[in-house]
Amino acid sequence: MKIVKFNNAQTIKNSNTSKLLEYSIALNDKDIDFCINTISGRYPEKGYCSNEKCKELCYILEGNGKINKEDETISFEKGDVILIDKEEIYYWSGNCKIIMICTPAWYKEQCKLLDI
Repeated sequence: MKIVKFNNAQTIKNSNTSKLLEYSIALNDKDIDFCINTISGRYPEKGYCSNEKCKELCYILEGNGKINKEDETISFEKGDVILIDKEEIYYWSGNCKIIMICTPAWYKEQCKLLDI
């Protein structure tokens, strides 16, 4: 069993529109991770992103917005759950706070930003 106290979570500015409260660094588990992402606008700011290795289970804690895939736009609001499969191509738009759980654990090198 592991516990990561709020005071041990690290704030990481992912971009001008995305700020993470990252519990995973202290959790140090390769199979699963946890963060809270606050999005204000569009992330990534241009293009799309794709996770090559992990699935993301996202719970909308506050706010609302849209997740935009190459061929589909899905609206979401507080209380919704979104499952993003590995290698899906998308971007976020909105003003929201999202709990994100990734399996296997997310790491920066497996996340690709795409200019399409």
